[in-house]
Parts: sequence; C-alpha cells; structure tokens
Amino acid sequence: MSKLKLFGNTGSEHVESKSRGKRRGRRALKVLLAALVLLAGLYCLFAFSDIPFIAKWRTIYIQTAMDTMSHQWLATAFLPESVIDEAMAARSDAMEEQTQHNSSDDWAQSTGSPRPTDSGEGLSEREFYELFWELDRESMEAWLAEHPEALDGGWDGLCINEAGLRDRGTTIKTSMGEQVLAIDVPNQILLLRVSGSGYRGVLAVAKDPSRLSVQNSAHLGERGQTAGAIAEAHNGVLAMTASSFMDEGGVGSGGTISGYAMSGGVGGGDHLGWSYKRIELREDDHFYIVDASAPVHPETTDAVEFTPALIVDGERLNTWGWDSLNPRAVIGQSGRGEILMLVIEGRLIDSLGVSVDECSTILERHGCMQAMNLDGGTSAILWYDGESVTRCSNPALPDGRQLPNAFVYARASK
Repeated sequence: MSKLKLFGNTGSEHVESKSRGKRRGRRALKVLLAALVLLAGLYCLFAFSDIPFIAKWRTIYIQTAMDTMSHQWLATAFLPESVIDEAMAARSDAMEEQTQHNSSDDWAQSTGSPRPTDSGEGLSEREFYELFWELDRESMEAWLAEHPEALDGGWDGLCINEAGLRDRGTTIKTSMGEQVLAIDVPNQILLLRVSGSGYRGVLAVAKDPSRLSVQNSAHLGERGQTAGAIAEAHNGVLAMTASSFMDEGGVGSGGTISGYAMSGGVGGGDHLGWSYKRIELREDDHFYIVDASAPVHPETTDAVEFTPALIVDGERLNTWGWDSLNPRAVIGQSGRGEILMLVIEGRLIDSLGVSVDECSTILERHGCMQAMNLDGGTSAILWYDGESVTRCSNPALPDGRQLPNAFVYARASK
C-alpha cells in the first residue's frame, strides 16, 4: 500500500509540475509580447513623432549615420526612406542659404592687429596681456607665482606647453572659462581646451596670420601625409586638416584633392558644385569666404573648398542642416586678425562629437568674423610642436589620416 501511495504521489507532483511549467511559459510569452509592444511603440514614437525634442534627436541620429560612409545602414536599415528624406531636407534648405552669403571685400578694413610693435627691447608685461587678451589675469598670475622660472627668459620667451594628450593642461583660464593648454609667446600661439556636453576638443589661436599657408603633401597625386608630417616639412609649428580628398569606400590614400585648392599662389583641381564654399587667404593676410563656383580672387595666395560656411562678415549662418554629432575641423579668423583653428574630437566614448552650430558658438566667443567647416570625421586633427593634440576618431591612427594638404602656421624665425 505504501508503494502504491508513493507512486500515486509522484504522478500527481509530475502533473502539477507540468502545469506550473505551462503557467510560467504563458507568463514568459506575455512578458515577451508586452516587451515587443513596448519596443514597437517606442520605435513609432522615435520614427514618426512630431514632439520637438524627439524630432530634434531623430534628425541628429539620421544625419550622424548618413554623414559616415560605413554607418549609413544605422539609418537606412531601421527607418523609412520618407523619414530619412525629411530629416535631410533641413540640410537642403541650409545649403540653399549658403549661396546667399559671401565675404565683402572690405571687411578686413575694420579689423585690427593684436601683434605688438617690436621695439627691440623685448615684450613687456603690458604687451603680453594685450597680445593674449583672452587670458584671465588672476589665474595667469597665480600660475606664474607657482612657476616663476617660466619668466627666466622674459615675457617674450615665455613658453608653456601642457597640450599633449597625456598632459592635464594648466590651471590658467581664459575670461570665457576655457582651460589654457599652451601659451607660446615666440610663436604667438594660444591653445585652449573646449568642452561641453558629450564632447571635447582644442581651439588654437594663432596671432600672426602672415605665417599661415596651405601646404601640400610631398606625394600629392599619389598619396597624402599626416598633418604633422606636412607641417614639419614646411617649418610649421601648428597644423590642421585642410582640403577633403577622394575617399571611395573610406580607404582613400589622401593623394587626390576633392575640389579646388591653392598653395603659395599655385592652384589646381576642379571646383566643387552648388552650395559649396571656398575660403581664400589673400595677400592682406585675411580670410574671405565665397562660393566655390566664383572666380578665384587675383590676390588669393592659399585656398580650399568645402561646406558649410559658419560665419561670414561676423554674421552667424544657418547651419542646422549639419546637426549630426561628428568630429569637426573648422578654421576662421577673428576681428583682431587672429587665425582660429578648431578641432573637436568625435566617435569616442568620452567625446561623441558636435554639430556645426556648436562650433559657431565656440568661435563666437572669440570674436570670429569668418569661419568655414573643413573635412571632419577621421580627417579632423590638430598638431602642435611635434605631436597631435587632439585624438583621431580612429584609435589606430593616432596622428590622423593621410591628407592631401594642411593648413600650416610657420614657426617663428630665430
């Protein structure tokens, strides 16, 4: 009897176990279905909602994906073509607006030069603060109190460099709150850390525009060189990205310039089309931004073409069509004549990148009068005094991609 009872209990428990398994299976199915419904709802909300916040970030997501040759599938695989077209339509409107803005030929007449007169007696303290007008004097003096040896060579010999990728920068600030990475009085250069929500980069302020030029790769037509290699071949102390290049499949060697470019008065290439702009450095050491299709001004010495223009004659342009978060490279000139070289790191864990409009915000703090976006992405790099001071978006390329040319700021003659 006990054996039969035991057998009966085992069977009952087995049936009950199967029942519990079915109930668990039904609950799991319900949870799965609920999750799928939730995901479908979130997808529809993201893909089709007109809520401004969601529409803004949908546009940023789409433009970021579509701006990278190898990642366009992140948009095309998940979103309808009509939604993608709508997001990219803002760029078409902004491109149309680009054609309406060109630098006036007399804008430079209202600018001044921040460079002090060479009296032959060295740079005074007053002249130093006039030249580097951006510095917060209190933080500068506090730093000098801790490092008095920095002035052993006088104000005109002051050279502070904490801009390396392994350096932490100085405790010196600008009046705008930016961290100072380097002050190079002999070469009249100031390097600043710029950062914001989800990004970081470096702004170089080069005080003497007469030292700037576009320099070509030694192997132009075959392959490019890094910005640093181009700079070192031309007595450069500071360099950044210049022209874009033919890059089919994202594996271009940097040997063939995309668009027209000029170096030292010698130009070549085919002009880019509608809505593209050209930034010309002319004999008066000032930048002028014109349509890429316009005739090259006879006084132009150096030039590159890309898009969009950010600031023309001090007016900030509509660049909302370039809202994607990407590595950026922008060059411009302030009302004081200073060259502004901005590179924002991107596609990195601690720096996703920025929109073009955010670059305008940074440059406006420094009185920018003319500015144009350059080839960004993996090409975006800033090099100073022997090392790259921004990180390439591809960690395998610490000095950036091979470029057809670079903006090079010459080292001061000794």
